[in-house]
Amino acid sequence: MTAMSWGHLAERVLAVAGSGRYLLGVAGPPGAGKSTFATGLRDALNVREGYPVAEIAPMDGYHLRNAELRAAGKLARKGEPDTFDAAGFVENLRRLRDTPLGTAVPWPTFDRRSDEPTPGGLVFTEQRIVVTEGNYLLFDDDEGQEWSAVRKLLDECWYLDADRRLLEKRLLRRHIRGGRTVGAARLKVHESDFRNADRITATRDRADLVLRGHQGRYYLE
Repeated sequence: MTAMSWGHLAERVLAVAGSGRYLLGVAGPPGAGKSTFATGLRDALNVREGYPVAEIAPMDGYHLRNAELRAAGKLARKGEPDTFDAAGFVENLRRLRDTPLGTAVPWPTFDRRSDEPTPGGLVFTEQRIVVTEGNYLLFDDDEGQEWSAVRKLLDECWYLDADRRLLEKRLLRRHIRGGRTVGAARLKVHESDFRNADRITATRDRADLVLRGHQGRYYLE
């Protein structure tokens, strides 16, 4: 495998991003480190250009609210495809693509402490490179949701993979920190997260670039 520095990855993006807004997706299974990777890439792009040219638009902001999931009997499956507002995510991606630079586009974020989305958690204005990260960016239509529209709105989509044992370790830690018991966290990982991971892995071949994280570095597969 070929090691990819942040500089190499930033150069790859800047080589193809034009003067308009460029949308890059980072997909992968839960626990692969997509948020960490997106942050590193954004920071590398901003350092290289010398100003805030890039920002992250996380898919997590489109989690449905817990009250809605509870009413639908889906709260235990939170994180699966039908527990997101896919239509809202697609609509705001399209707005980012179509809105002229300099015009404000609010974007929701996700607060892991409250386990709820925060409307308008960040606002895009002049940033011409958008890094959106999430599990289902390479999905086809699923359970009545138009996930396939996501990929059509992205200029490129990369796939970030990780060893299954590492995924389990990270996910267990995440769920325990979120308030679950060890037993409940293990059940969530094996009954929900890994089922999602298997479905996400099936989309890997649709990515423009596949990377694997290992000990804080990224390798081209």
